[in-house]
Amino acid sequence: MTSSTFLYGANVRANGIRQHYLRYGGKGRPVILVPGITSPAVTWGFVAERFGRHFDTYVLDVRGRGLSEASESLDYGLDACADDVGAFAAALGVQGYALVGHSMGGRIGVRAARRHPAGLERLVLIDPPVSGPGRRAYPAKLDWYIDSIRLMRQGAGVEALRPFSPTWTDAQLQLRSEWLHTCDERAIVASYDGFHQDDIHADLPAVKVPTLLMVAGRGDVIRPEDIDELQRLLPQLQTVHVPTAGHMIPWDDEAGFHAAFGDFLGAPLSAH
Repeated sequence: MTSSTFLYGANVRANGIRQHYLRYGGKGRPVILVPGITSPAVTWGFVAERFGRHFDTYVLDVRGRGLSEASESLDYGLDACADDVGAFAAALGVQGYALVGHSMGGRIGVRAARRHPAGLERLVLIDPPVSGPGRRAYPAKLDWYIDSIRLMRQGAGVEALRPFSPTWTDAQLQLRSEWLHTCDERAIVASYDGFHQDDIHADLPAVKVPTLLMVAGRGDVIRPEDIDELQRLLPQLQTVHVPTAGHMIPWDDEAGFHAAFGDFLGAPLSAH
């Protein structure tokens, strides 16, 4: 049995707020993982364990999620979240890093690459919403997120989550049910609205680092015509598909997810 690569969880004050993160591995290229709209850092632990075998891995609690700062007055917009990433890397002295963002985290990654390019060497966008002003709406509905958060905040158990994610394992549902209540509804609403109001396509030509787009084969977030447009805006974009997975790619096909990186980050995420 492979020993854990988890090192510690910690907080750092960066961009004027408390940012909580988990660290794995501690050696190799630094990788900052930015999860999706209702995924606290701990729910990406199974991914970070594998990353930690090869990379110095940091998993962020995006503001308003997990153990990072949340408040009525906090700005939950895309610019603020992107500035958090830049400030986080600067505060910890992380250089030559890869930024890996899933869904909302991918949109944060695009904006961060434009606003804070210092120290960034690679960018990975995992099935990011391509909605925006005048574009096709993001396929998931806001109620799906809010209803599940409220149930968990009331103390409902795992079975209450099963209808929301019927293909997930008991262990996956257990972890999500434990942590979902830490997602601030204000943050979720702001991020969801941002999916439709923020134009990340306008950021793409300013991205100067090699970029990998990972597309879920069974999702409807990114369609072939979307890939074509992204490729025109970012000619260095590489695209890879995980055919058997829906939007939550590593939950649906963990092996396929890791294999899809190839050696883009500098070392393959092999099982060894």
